Parts: sequence; C-alpha cells; structure tokens
Amino acid sequence: MSGTSSTLRPPADAVAPVRHPDAPAPGEPLGSHYEHCFGCGGAQTHGLNLAARAGEGVKIIAEFTVQAAHQGAPGLAHGGVLASALDETLGSLNWLLRTIAVTGRLETDFVRPVPVDTVLYLEAEVTAVAGRKIYSTATGRIGGPGGPVAVRADALFLEVKVDHFIDNGRQEEIQAAMSDPDQVRRARAFEVNP
Repeated sequence: MSGTSSTLRPPADAVAPVRHPDAPAPGEPLGSHYEHCFGCGGAQTHGLNLAARAGEGVKIIAEFTVQAAHQGAPGLAHGGVLASALDETLGSLNWLLRTIAVTGRLETDFVRPVPVDTVLYLEAEVTAVAGRKIYSTATGRIGGPGGPVAVRADALFLEVKVDHFIDNGRQEEIQAAMSDPDQVRRARAFEVNP
C-alpha cells in the first residue's frame, strides 16, 4: 500500500512470520471461530459469512458475496463492510500462527466500487512479527484471484491473552461461550480477533 503510516511498517528487528506446526493445512477451510461473529459466523443473518481457508506459508484466502444488506450507496457495498471483510480476513491469519490477537490498527485503501452480488476474493498474509506485534497485508479483488483490485489494507495486530475477551466482553455472551459443552467451540470462540 502506498502511504502506509509508520505504525504499520515493521521495525528493523522484526522477524519473518513462522507458520505454527499445528496450523491448518493449506487449502483447509477455517470455519467460523464464533457463530455470532459478524465476519464469519453463520448465526448472523446480515453478516458477511466470510469463508476462509488456509493458504501456503502464512497466508489466508477468503471469499464473501456482497449482499443487499451490505449496501452503502444504492447497489454498492458500504466501505465499512469492505473494511470489515479485510479485518476478518487479516484476523484469520492468527490461526496460522496459533496466536490470540486483536486488531490494533487497520488502514484501508478503496480502489474501486464493489457492486452488490459481487464475490470479493480476499488474500492476506503476515509480513513480519516483532514481539507482540503482528504485521499483515491484504487485497480484495472482484470476481476471483485474477480480478481487478477493489480494496487493500495493511494492519497491525497485537497478541493478547484470553482475559482480554473475558474482562471486556458482555458477560452474557462470555458465559454462554464458556458454558458450551463442545470444548472445541468453547476454545475457538476466544481465539481470533472479534
């Protein structure tokens, strides 16, 4: 991205990201981390229902279809919805690092309008890690991996402990997630940026 702020440029001592040995295999669908997540949850009627899968290295590939409920101007996706799709895709990268992290900063460039009923193809990768800071970038293309670029983003994620969610989330949802008898769903609810 041109004009990226200095906050999103990795420091000189940053290291290359390393895919965790227990990360999902390339091509494997990631599924929803939490069914009520606006970005990836199936329980959100007007959510993005973003479908992500692991890529090679420390990359994620995702898709979502812009629905009528996602409009800003008539027939076009709302910029905030597009930023949410980028944020969700970038947040999914943390599955490959097996790290709990939240968005610290997100800078988005809107390159071209995205019409309703368009499939937005998103690709994201971690570019560097410096202590608790995870630097990443993403691109959204219209219609497929070779389509025209519609949106781009650079992001900084910060590694956190699970207490971040427990201490700051609405207690009804926290208790419901923690009471889920399915251990996998219970753990996943707190693993990716909300």
